[in-house]
Amino acid sequence: MKHIVLFITALIFWLLLTFNLTTANIIVGIVAALVTSFIFGRYFTTSISKLLQPQRYFWFFAYLIIFIWECLKANIEVAYLVLHPAMPIKPGIVKIKTDLKTDIAKTTLANSITMTPGTITVDIIDDYIYVHWIYISTDNPEEYSQKVSGRFEKYIKKIFE
Repeated sequence: MKHIVLFITALIFWLLLTFNLTTANIIVGIVAALVTSFIFGRYFTTSISKLLQPQRYFWFFAYLIIFIWECLKANIEVAYLVLHPAMPIKPGIVKIKTDLKTDIAKTTLANSITMTPGTITVDIIDDYIYVHWIYISTDNPEEYSQKVSGRFEKYIKKIFE
């Protein structure tokens, strides 16, 4: 069943991505979706019912808005740090505790942190994510956890768990 759901999802994604309904494009999309579902089907979600819950899509769009806003803010902060004559950076690696349980949720959080300018995820070990941060503004773990991942984590939890 999950192979079929992955095939349909991949085909819809292909058609939305190419936005072209010619016969050749549909055939290529079907072949690509078949290959994708055979190769990656075993890694696809184990609970298909989660895909059918509309509130998860609502939280996904809310997450996108928050993610874009956080990226814009981080871009401005990094630009300030780079353009400042004294270059006031204080880099380091911080250890962030996460409450996320599924691997896909942890990976999404790690990727969200990495795609935000000024931070990059170094490693994920159990419930901890290690992040290199360009400007560590506090030594308090709860404060820097909130600054780096706090806004993302609550939305990711509602989407994936």
